[in-house]
Amino acid sequence: MTTISRHPAAEEQPAGGRRRPAFPLGLWRRRPAPRLVTDFDDPALARLREAIGAGDWPAVRERLAAAADGEELCWLVWHASGTPGTTELMGRVMDREPDGTPALLMAGAHHIDWAWEARTGARASQVSREQFRVFHQRLEVAEDLLYRVAEREPDWVAPWFMLQVSGRGLQVGPQIARLRFEAAVRRCPGHLGAHRQHLQQVCAKWGGSHEEMHDFARESMLSAPEGSPLGELVALAHLEHWLDLEPGEDAEYIGRPDVRARLLEAAHRSIGDPAFGRPRDWIGVHNTFAMALSLAGEKEAAAAAFAPLEGRVTEFPWQYLDSADPVAAFRKWRSRAGR
Repeated sequence: MTTISRHPAAEEQPAGGRRRPAFPLGLWRRRPAPRLVTDFDDPALARLREAIGAGDWPAVRERLAAAADGEELCWLVWHASGTPGTTELMGRVMDREPDGTPALLMAGAHHIDWAWEARTGARASQVSREQFRVFHQRLEVAEDLLYRVAEREPDWVAPWFMLQVSGRGLQVGPQIARLRFEAAVRRCPGHLGAHRQHLQQVCAKWGGSHEEMHDFARESMLSAPEGSPLGELVALAHLEHWLDLEPGEDAEYIGRPDVRARLLEAAHRSIGDPAFGRPRDWIGVHNTFAMALSLAGEKEAAAAAFAPLEGRVTEFPWQYLDSADPVAAFRKWRSRAGR
């Protein structure tokens, strides 16, 4: 499999002043057809979703109990909570065992997903009063459920990670949001999901600023060991900044030499480092870098980010380019990168 070899971000500076890292691409092969991966190619997540779809709560509970650690439990519950059939299943389960901790956690996660389903992804100005009422009502239920889990299982990261999301929707404010993030990372210092959620919390569209967002992303990356997936935060921050700009301004921003240098540095410190390996959400991290580097015009680096994916597409962040068909956006930019 083609990989990215790590080199310092500021390795060589040719004529013209722009730094160009070396990203060896290996042998060229026929490109696998792009395909949307909703389960991140995680067999445990696929089996859990299958059990939810079948309405088999004992199987769901068994699969959750088999999670290797708190981070995996959080990953499984969060990514399975929007599976079709979850509303009906959790309704029955909560009637039968309203105090079961796994049921409380799954129901809390599902109420967050269900709340955003009611709100939709539209801008606040385009969301009706009734949508907001349902949105807040479901988030308040989620908060109650998740706090009950946190009280019972004080070492679990999952409720604190999920309370970050519900809290942002309920606009709990920056101080409480920060406390929830800190509670999550105390239990799991390198938790990528918790860092991603706090990045959203401090971005401009949720009341923060571009400066605060970029500072948080870079500080998190530099505080983590090299090879950590937290380098993705830098790419996410630049994508959020790009998304907030008007057409024309967005392309000018993402193509700026300083932005390109920051993206290359982040790629080298994360997916380009041998220590990166295959963390739980490596597919999502590679998709993020592939899109950010493509938009920045760093074709060689983008091709190296695309290569290990072998056509695996995650809906985020490609829906920023084509909400109806993220696979088409992936295919277009992969071709432009020469992969």
